[in-house]
Amino acid sequence: MALRIALSGFIVLVVAMGIGRFAFTPQVPLMIADGQMTLTGAGLVAAMNYLGYLIGAWDAMRAHRGVEVRLYAGIYGAVALTLLSALMDNAWLHGALRLVIGCMSGWALVLTAAWTNERLAHAGKPGLSAAVFAGPGAGIALSGLLAVWIHAKNLSATDGWLMYGLLAMVLVAFIARWLPKPGDLHRSGVKTEPLRLTPNLKRLVWSYSLAGYGYILPATFLSQMAAHRFPDSVFAQFVWPIFGAASVVGIALSIATRNLGHSYQRLAIVLWLQGAGVLAAWLLPGIWGLAVGALLVGGGFLCAVQLSLLYGRELAPEHTRYMAGLLTTGYAIGQLVGPVTSALSTWLTQQLEPALGIAAVALLIGGALVWRPQK
Repeated sequence: MALRIALSGFIVLVVAMGIGRFAFTPQVPLMIADGQMTLTGAGLVAAMNYLGYLIGAWDAMRAHRGVEVRLYAGIYGAVALTLLSALMDNAWLHGALRLVIGCMSGWALVLTAAWTNERLAHAGKPGLSAAVFAGPGAGIALSGLLAVWIHAKNLSATDGWLMYGLLAMVLVAFIARWLPKPGDLHRSGVKTEPLRLTPNLKRLVWSYSLAGYGYILPATFLSQMAAHRFPDSVFAQFVWPIFGAASVVGIALSIATRNLGHSYQRLAIVLWLQGAGVLAAWLLPGIWGLAVGALLVGGGFLCAVQLSLLYGRELAPEHTRYMAGLLTTGYAIGQLVGPVTSALSTWLTQQLEPALGIAAVALLIGGALVWRPQK
């Protein structure tokens, strides 16, 4: 039973996050090549995605009715809107669609985290909750490998969206019968004390918000950066699958080191390593800079999510869904500001790199905020 819940949550995040939300990254070079948008426009479209993610996370945190409906909409909407993206041919239409699919991915992440954490803890297998968060990374790796095939076949951005949508449809069909039933996500009659935001909770929210800001620029533009720097290199097509595979490995390492130190210390180290990865992508010349960046930023991506939610649960054990929503809201705000920064950077300097320096500083500060909590 516990393994089935973990597998279901894992695949939900593969579909809603790894494909529905992040397939946009390997599609950016194709959409620019097809004349659907510019690099500056891609940054603004990405910002719409993160604005939707912010709306969805905030709504999921506060919802009292229709909770399961939101989860179903997040899952099946990711499939439908990924397929619908094939019909979009300009930045305005893609931006509108990214806004909606961002909202749905916010629903999916917050509610899946709350559902799987509660059910796995009840089943005596809380450690499996970390494996659920390998879902987005596995989805990124899958979509990235599919992107390599799409590039090899010289397919268009439209063909790419169709391929991603079909992959998501097959995965959802596999776990549809195991999704939570009405009442599984909202239990009436259970009252808890109102959440009080202690100094440590505030620091965690700020840290996670900076984490969202810091990682989102390389996460959104690694494929485009590689294509721009090395237009004739096969590596340019593999940088996104490397990012996704590294995030899965990072979760495995997080599980293996779960008894070392405290969760907040591990979180701080992860954020500092991500900051080093962003600096590597910016400053190291040649392919190695992007490779190290993909490994460090990707490797810490899901660890930061899992460890932040774990630390939040330790600080406020009776408010799991609210904390997941609050943290994800802060993360989404950071992600929203990130692409706006990139758009300003490319507009003012015709380069993305200056924004990467700011992102690295944000990650270093985020780690410092949680390294030593107040007594």
